Amino acid sequence: MIEIKVNDKEVSKLFNELVKRGQNMSPAMKIISGIMFDAVKENFEKEGPGWEKLKPATIRQREKKGYWPGKILRVRGQLSASITNKYDSKSARVGTNKVYAAIHQFGGDIQRSGQVLHFKKHEKGKYAGKTLFARSSKASFCMKASAHSIHIPPRPFLKMNNYALNAIKSALMNFVISK
Repeated sequence: MIEIKVNDKEVSKLFNELVKRGQNMSPAMKIISGIMFDAVKENFEKEGPGWEKLKPATIRQREKKGYWPGKILRVRGQLSASITNKYDSKSARVGTNKVYAAIHQFGGDIQRSGQVLHFKKHEKGKYAGKTLFARSSKASFCMKASAHSIHIPPRPFLKMNNYALNAIKSALMNFVISK
């Protein structure tokens, strides 16, 4: 699972002060995890900050599949929908269980090996006149796709903005004052 860690000195100082007092931090952590969750959802809605725009080839590919117009990192909405928040008495967490989330969060290169693609040209039936992927045993012809690399730019969706950090500080301060 990929999770957010907030490394802010003021937040850490407030949190440590409350822990020293022996306070039950669960109510504060619940509020903080909600703030973090909202910040991540906002990143998806605003496509950033700082997300690189989609390449024209990606847009064309999405158009062919009926997913354009659309938003970055939101082809089917599975990554955004997988965002969860959790808390306990010592921490507030936001993350996702999607395996592919890391490549979008941090960026990187995906190496694709060369492969043979098999096709069949259909003469009859509901697919008449169409050429579709087929098993090698049923293929009319094949093509070799060469090995290549795909670069995915970083689009950090698990990120806190200043508004969220200030809201977390405020929630901790309110918790300190109320105790």
